[in-house]
Amino acid sequence: MQPTNSIVSDFPIEQQLIVRRLGRVAYLPIWEHMKTFTAQRNESTVDELWLLEHDAVFTQGQAGKAEHVLNPGDIPVVQVDRGGQVTYHGPGQLVGYLLVDIARKKIGARELVTRIENVVVNTLAHFGVESYPRSDAPGVYVGEAKIASLGLRIKKGCSFHGLAINVDGDMEPFLRINPCGYGGLQMVRLDQFAANTHVAQVEDELVREFVTLMAYNDVRQEGADSLPV
Repeated sequence: MQPTNSIVSDFPIEQQLIVRRLGRVAYLPIWEHMKTFTAQRNESTVDELWLLEHDAVFTQGQAGKAEHVLNPGDIPVVQVDRGGQVTYHGPGQLVGYLLVDIARKKIGARELVTRIENVVVNTLAHFGVESYPRSDAPGVYVGEAKIASLGLRIKKGCSFHGLAINVDGDMEPFLRINPCGYGGLQMVRLDQFAANTHVAQVEDELVREFVTLMAYNDVRQEGADSLPV
């Protein structure tokens, strides 16, 4: 079954985007949806941005080393097909999965990462937080602490997986791992700098920045009940 999200639009397909706000969901079903969507998409499939929070889970990237998982306790560890090392997802963290045909967009993987980092930096700036990317350690940082993580895979010229911004969740699980493979790396969340900030607010700003920096002109909002696979 091909993804059924083609849109009749006056805009070229590379300028069309579907945004899905999925709420709080388990990790494994969404990962399976991403893989299937990417495997089955074709030249008429519209790009998508999925926004959600996960139940607590550690995910270990393809190059992940077991020694970076220190003490997972009752939180499951899932081996996944993105790049990078181990990270944590949980309630209070905004996750954005980027299902983008970068070949059609005529950008490479490095350019996609740069644009995603800029999306996050601009989103945080809306809340009065100055942040920056680092060339030696992917992600977005406030001072020396990390506030957002990135992890992608490119298949058939299309991206999946994406970004995670710590907003107002429990940060203790990050102490159970070496985040992204860096021992002692401090992880912070947005509401430490912008009080009373919640995931829904950050979602709105992230969508605006993503649409702008990725040059989408025709955006449609969809819900969890209409996942295309």
